[in-house]
Amino acid sequence: MTYLPKNGKNHLSFKRKIDRLFYGKSYESILFNNILLFISASLIVLVVFSSFYPENKIIIAIEFFLGVLFSIEYILRFWVSRNKIKYVFSVLGLVDVVVILSLFAPAFVTNLGFLKVLRSLQILRVYKASGSIKKYKKNAFIIKNKEVIIGTLNLIVFLLLMSSLVYTFQSDINDGINNYLDAMYFTVTTLTTTGFGDITPEGWIGKLLAIVIMTFGLTFFLKLVKSIFKRPKNYYPCPDCGLEKHDIDAIHCKHCGHIIKNKMLENLE
Repeated sequence: MTYLPKNGKNHLSFKRKIDRLFYGKSYESILFNNILLFISASLIVLVVFSSFYPENKIIIAIEFFLGVLFSIEYILRFWVSRNKIKYVFSVLGLVDVVVILSLFAPAFVTNLGFLKVLRSLQILRVYKASGSIKKYKKNAFIIKNKEVIIGTLNLIVFLLLMSSLVYTFQSDINDGINNYLDAMYFTVTTLTTTGFGDITPEGWIGKLLAIVIMTFGLTFFLKLVKSIFKRPKNYYPCPDCGLEKHDIDAIHCKHCGHIIKNKMLENLE
């Protein structure tokens, strides 16, 4: 039997509590993770407002506070991670580092052009929320509507990233694009090939952006919109063949024929 000093036991106990808070199934864990998802999604509002008031002290203070908050989250996730190297170099781990740096930067950087680029990176946190939902098993509503939620988040991230590119490269040279909403308006009208013509791209970079946006509008954009409105699926791994996606009204697994109806209902309760 290995003896642990009292402070060592307390250390392990606290570590287990943090691990359960992030990855557990208790009410506290569900609430905590839902709050993190909400805060991540709220960065959309912050990115939009920062385009109207780029040097506003309140916005900079909020960004700094969120930077501290996400830094604490990153450190705690790193601490409880079983494979720390894998976590650091994972896509979501790298996204965290980039977003944290972009949140701290406005407090120290005064170059507005550079700030536009950095603030656009904050949207990647919403991408992380989308990635987290793929493995989310703590909320019945999210489980039932997983594909719709992921599709909606991916569509929002895509629109915001395209709009960020337009805002970053066009706001200084294009009189029609003065803030993030102008950039989003141009992006959406270009993606949907509506093209009202009241805002047109300036310079070769602007024309190149318009080409890229229209190209994606015919492929990726339509695919994302379709994923939102298609019939949702139930998620339950078939015990025989492992198939996870099943139709809402499915009684048998369409791959192997195993009865799954009752198990899926239990999974969604």
